[in-house]
This record gives sequence, C-alpha cells and structure tokens, in this order.
Amino acid sequence: MSNHGHDSDMLSDRASLQIQERLDRRERELEAARRISEALFQRLRLEDVLEQALSIALDVVGAEAGCILFANSETKELEFTHVIGEKSPPIGTTFSWDEGIAGVAFQRAEAIVVNNVQQDQRHFMRIDQTFGQVTQDLIALPLKRWEGNPIGVLEVMNKKSGSLDDDDVSILTIISAFTAISIEEARLFEQVKLSEVAHVLGDISHDIKNMMMPITYGAWILEKKLHDLLGHVVPEDVAQVKTNQESSEKILSMIRGNARLIQERVKEIADTVKGLSSPPQFSSCQILDVVTMVMETLRPLAEERGIGLEKKNLNDLPAIQADERRIFNALYNLINNALDEVSNGGSITIRGSLDSSAQAIRLSISDTGHGMSPEVRESLFTNRTISLKAGGTGLGTKIVKDVVDAHGGQISVDSQIGVGTTFTVSLPLFQATARSR
Repeated sequence: MSNHGHDSDMLSDRASLQIQERLDRRERELEAARRISEALFQRLRLEDVLEQALSIALDVVGAEAGCILFANSETKELEFTHVIGEKSPPIGTTFSWDEGIAGVAFQRAEAIVVNNVQQDQRHFMRIDQTFGQVTQDLIALPLKRWEGNPIGVLEVMNKKSGSLDDDDVSILTIISAFTAISIEEARLFEQVKLSEVAHVLGDISHDIKNMMMPITYGAWILEKKLHDLLGHVVPEDVAQVKTNQESSEKILSMIRGNARLIQERVKEIADTVKGLSSPPQFSSCQILDVVTMVMETLRPLAEERGIGLEKKNLNDLPAIQADERRIFNALYNLINNALDEVSNGGSITIRGSLDSSAQAIRLSISDTGHGMSPEVRESLFTNRTISLKAGGTGLGTKIVKDVVDAHGGQISVDSQIGVGTTFTVSLPLFQATARSR
C-alpha cells in the first residue's frame, strides 16, 4: 500500500473517531436532558428540585462535589443553597457575588471551566481554607433559562477521572437551563400556596376576633360584678375578699391580654407568609418587663410539663428603643418552641448582658432540650426552615428573624444533640431612624 493510501486510511479513521465522539457526546446530552426533565418536572418542591438537579449534574460528568448558589439582589451576595460533598460549605454560607469563579460566571452570565483551580487568581481561596476542601478543577455555570438574567450559579468540581472540559459544559448547560426553569416553577407554585394560606389566615384572624369578643366582654362583666360584690361584704371579710379580688383581676387581665395576643399572633403569621409587615413602632422598652410578661403567659404550660423558667441578669439592663409588641412575639416564639424540646425536670433560662462597645444588649435563651441537627440548625431563619413539630410550619423562627432584622439586631444559634440549644439575640440600645423590614 502506498504512503498516500495509508495516510488516507488514517485520516478516514480519525474522522470516523471524531464523528463517533460527537455522537457519543450528543447521546450523553440527550440522556442528561431526559433524566433532568423526568426528575424535575415531576416534583414541585424547591428542595427536591435542587437535590435532583445537583445529583444528576455530578453523576453525568463524574464529579465528586458541587453546589447550587442563589443570588440575593438585596445584599448582592451568592448563598450556598444546596451542597453535595464531604467538606462543602454549610447551607446559608454567603459571599459577595463579584467574588470567586462563581461570581465571575454569575456577573458574565457565561460558563467558566478551570482545570487548575489553585493556580487561578479568581478562585475564592478563603472557602477552601475555611472548610478544608481542595478544589482541583471546576465548572461554574449561571443558573438561567435560555434567555434572561441568572438567578444563581451551578458549580461542579473535582472530576473523578480526567478533567472537566467543554463537553461537560455542554451537558451541564442543559441541566442548568432545566434547573432554572424548574426553580422558577417551584417558586411560583410556593407563592400560590402561600397566597392561599395567607387568604385563609386572614379569614381565621377575623373569625378569631369575633370568637374572642364574648370572652373579652364576659371578662369585663365578671370584673364589674366583683367590684359590686366588694361593696356589700361585711368589714371582717374585706381583707379576704380583696385578696380573692386581686387574684381574680390578675386572671381576668391575663384572659384579656392573651385574647389580644392570639389575634396579633395570627396577624403576624399572615404577614410573614405574605412577606409583608407594617413598620415597627419604636418607643422606650424595658426588656425585663417584656421577658416577665412572656414567662407569666407561658408559666402555666411550663409548670404542667415540669419545666423551670428562669431569668437572670435582666434587672440592670437599660431601656432600649424597640417595638415592645414585636419583641414580645419574638421571645414568646423562642420560649414556646423550647418548651416542646425540653423534658420534665429541664429548664429554660433567659440571661441578659450589656455590650457597651456595640451599644447593644444581648439576650441568651438557653434550654436543656434535645438539641438540633446541623441540617435543622442551618435552615433556621430562612424560607427553608425545617419544623420537627407535628404539623409545624417553621414560621416561628422566621418571625423571630424578621423582628430582630426590623430592630437592626443580630441573632445566632448554638445547639448540640442531647445537650440543648442557645439562641443569642443582640438588640441596639438606640434606633437612629425607624427601620422597616
């Protein structure tokens, strides 16, 4: 055979190989599209969408770890919303959306492939250093439909065999586009459900107000009759009657107060569901008084369950500028939630301290309860809050976070399974301007 013929055969073989590689790639892309469409469009819960999308993305390109980050237009940050990998950052970790390779992919709205991440100056090295991971290669793609602005970033890293390349980008582009569409669909579905819930809550609030009217009116009549009876007792019985009257008036006051709180509680839940809230009404507020009121409201329930309620170091705290009703709701939520976690013989303690340097007071709400898993802890104060109560919505901790945010404060949680949980709330002493959510 001549050299010319040999060369022709080699060219023909090479062309055949390239055609086969393209066919294989297209087959993989079609298979990825089939899997992602089947997985995503049969589920509407956002958590399911993220779990399935990221799992399939890692599987089809053979990568070890990955994450989905959502963009927050208010804070201009990217947030780790779903992660897979042994040393991945926890859900809720954020960084500026113009940092790192993910930030570049988001800003440019285009995919980025990096084969040697540690040598790339764009890499956000602090993430690796903080969580002990070593990123070797990665692909970052903007989460967007075929057209439109990105809503986040899909990232996969550390291919098990070989390096991530443009062929992987082609497959991941399909997955990211389907994922973005499914995320939007899931969000719309959740908004519709929340709208329905908010409407029902509005009706319930009106019904509760109507049902409470006879109780409130009855309490007023009973109080009036007690005063009338006091005027007809013989002198030697006056002291005993006055003692009974004071006790009765305390109970009546609690009935009226709790009737009002129930109405406000339902309205607060409805506002949280709708993402709405009226501006806070700031005035001088003594935290000791608010904590005492919360504890007195919940004490009968605590005593029935054999749980101690304690308050420490609150007497010397200065007054702060706050919306007393909302602070009450926040502390009520935290203590009421803790009651469900603490066993007979346990305790819930609120401690106070003054942070002079930060011009703030700090409250710690500690319980000796069951504690919570990292998954539950990381979901707190977000729309993904996980409730372990039967029939629970998880809205309680979101209400608390909204109250703290409205006051320009901060809240954190420390919890350990079998040991207990401590929420720490920091509230500024003064409000420069009225804040709104």
